[in-house]
Parts: sequence; C-alpha cells; structure tokens
Amino acid sequence: MDLETRSVVHSALGDESRLQLVDLLVAGDLTVRELGSALGLPGNLLAHHLNVLDEAGVIVRRESEGDRRRRYVTLRRESLEGLIPSIGGFSGSVVFVCSHNSARSQYAAAYWHAATGEDAVSAGTHPSAQVHPTAIRVAAERGIDLSAAIPRGYQSIEFVPDLVISVCDRAREEPLPEAHRRLHWSIPDPVLVRKVAAFRSAFVEVERRIDMLIA
Repeated sequence: MDLETRSVVHSALGDESRLQLVDLLVAGDLTVRELGSALGLPGNLLAHHLNVLDEAGVIVRRESEGDRRRRYVTLRRESLEGLIPSIGGFSGSVVFVCSHNSARSQYAAAYWHAATGEDAVSAGTHPSAQVHPTAIRVAAERGIDLSAAIPRGYQSIEFVPDLVISVCDRAREEPLPEAHRRLHWSIPDPVLVRKVAAFRSAFVEVERRIDMLIA
C-alpha cells in the first residue's frame, strides 16, 4: 500500500464512529439499518460515515440478493492490514447455510473440514435436487470433492451448533437454525451469474473468510 493510500485510509478511520463501524464489520456483514441501530446514529450521519469509508476503499456496499431492498456492508480487510482486531482461533461446531445448499454452503462445509480436520454441516431453506455441477467442478479444481454431496434442509440438523454462518443473503433474511452464535457473510450467488469465474470468486471468498476465522 503506497503512502497516499495509507493516508486516505488513516484519515477515514480518524473518527470514533467510523472506527466503531469497522469493529462491527470485522466478523461479518451487516445491513445499513443494523449498523445504525447498533450505534444509535441518525440516517444522515450514518450515510456520511459510510460514504467516507466507501470512498477510502474500506467498505463495499452491496444490494441484497434476497429482497433487493436491504444493502449489506462488507469490510474490505485488505485495506486495513494490521489495523483491525483478529477474530481468529474459533473452535466448535459450525453449520453453513444458504437457500439452496447447492454451492457456497456445500463448499464452505467441505473446506472447513479440509482446513481444520473437524466436520461441519451445511443446509438450506429450500434445498436443490443436487449440488450445482459447476460448483463440483470448481471445488475439484481447489482440491475439494463435492461429487457425493447432497443438498439438505434445516430439519436434518439434530443439534444446536456453536455457530451458524449464513453465506447467502436470502437465507439471512429467513428463519435460521437455532445456534449459540450467528454470523453472516454476504457472498454473491454464483448460480445466478452462471459463469465459472463467479464460482471461483465465491469459493476464494469462502476460503478467505474461513481462514481468518480459524487462524
């Protein structure tokens, strides 16, 4: 990161409210309304702070793929290397969820097992008949075998996990399985794009977030 970029980022973070916004976004993505509620900020002031962070490249705002009304805010961690608290070291049972359980959540559970040696579960609100063929193909490129994976619904979860992570905006906006803790990762649905590159991008993002959580 060059000196000018670093200066812009430091300037954007030179406000207590903006630092609080960054802290809230470390573990997962939140809607604009959730951020405003957490900090008790009026809409116009929150919008100002988010604009400053956006212009500095610290956050990304994305329209929800679920209802198209909400906007999720995602922290761009690469812009804050060494400046954000670590949340690594998580251990416990985890369930990954997305609506159709046909790509992102399947890959997340399989990658979690590959990275930690611990089993993870994935499920969906409206499970598809099969894992998406392109998801199987791209997972294989990354050393993960999804060829025998089968989408399943929440009723298959017979325990209360330590953590449920929704990797799908639609699932986040629907009733989630009971859990001791929840996180949301707003990862765009590659099935909607129907391009191999979209699956690769989604799976890289899944890996990055899991690596951060368990580091």
